[in-house]
Amino acid sequence: MLHTLMSKLDTSLGFEEAAAHCDIPCKIYDPSTAQIAALTVIRMVDLLEELKSAELNVNTIAKVSRLVKEKEAHGLVVKEEIRVIWGDYIKQPQLDQFPQLHELTHKIMLAASRAKQEINRDDAMKLLELVNEFAEIFWATKGVSTFRAKCPYLPEEIVVYPQLTPEA
Repeated sequence: MLHTLMSKLDTSLGFEEAAAHCDIPCKIYDPSTAQIAALTVIRMVDLLEELKSAELNVNTIAKVSRLVKEKEAHGLVVKEEIRVIWGDYIKQPQLDQFPQLHELTHKIMLAASRAKQEINRDDAMKLLELVNEFAEIFWATKGVSTFRAKCPYLPEEIVVYPQLTPEA
């Protein structure tokens, strides 16, 4: 119905056509959001594992429900962030330089689904590993070197960071 209304308005008013080649302004892509989301999946799994020994009551069930909801939501964030970079930023020059990008992106999608389906730390760690690999490639396409370091907050796992130089 809304489409029909807008079409009629366009016909009578003649809206100027707008076009864009990407969802967000160019050069604002960064895999860090996907990395933080993957870390959150791991953290939620860790917190869920801690509840295994908790007394089974309504409060424990409520905590489990909230943690699972957040784990699954952050699994979707990983997928969305990687999909946007892959779909909007990655072009033929990057694919020529890193032909494994299509397969890696697909593996991330599958790993995020797997991490959402189960409460399994190994699955969550595999997701982070793949997202870190994607981050290394992403920064390499921009000519930025990277390093790996333990993130400064729980779950304290290794994350790929860009090696940025301070402005003079």
